Amino acid sequence: MKLFKTFLSMALVLAFFNCTDKEKVKKTPETDLTQLMESIDKFNKAFQEGHVKVLESMITENYLHTNGNLKSIRKNDWINYLSKREKEIQSGALEVIEYKLEETEIELHGNTAIVTGKVTVSNKRNNDIKKNEYRITNIWVYESGAWKRAGFHDGKIK
Repeated sequence: MKLFKTFLSMALVLAFFNCTDKEKVKKTPETDLTQLMESIDKFNKAFQEGHVKVLESMITENYLHTNGNLKSIRKNDWINYLSKREKEIQSGALEVIEYKLEETEIELHGNTAIVTGKVTVSNKRNNDIKKNEYRITNIWVYESGAWKRAGFHDGKIK
């Protein structure tokens, strides 16, 4: 329900701005929730397919990544992990069957967004298929005209 109210509010704001002189309207994160949602979709698709360059371009320089069972890592360590994963995907050793974000909720705070949801992931390795679900929290920031992910945390759903 919160997400619906957020979308409804954003739709009203966007409708108002679309009725004004577009030359005078300055685009802000609050008026462009669509851009954030598109960035999240692009990010998730790049992760599913193992496109490290895309992912690297979509995270902040001081990116912090935390999985529920490991110590937090910074941008370079996460990119190193992604590079190994990309090679596994390209070689066929790892197949990501599904990577889906659902139950998404977004809270905007100026140029920062807190995004929560449930990720369902299904991987195939050595003919063994594993499916997992995680509750996630992402921190996105609007910088230099684009949304970038600044932080990540997940917890496995049992």
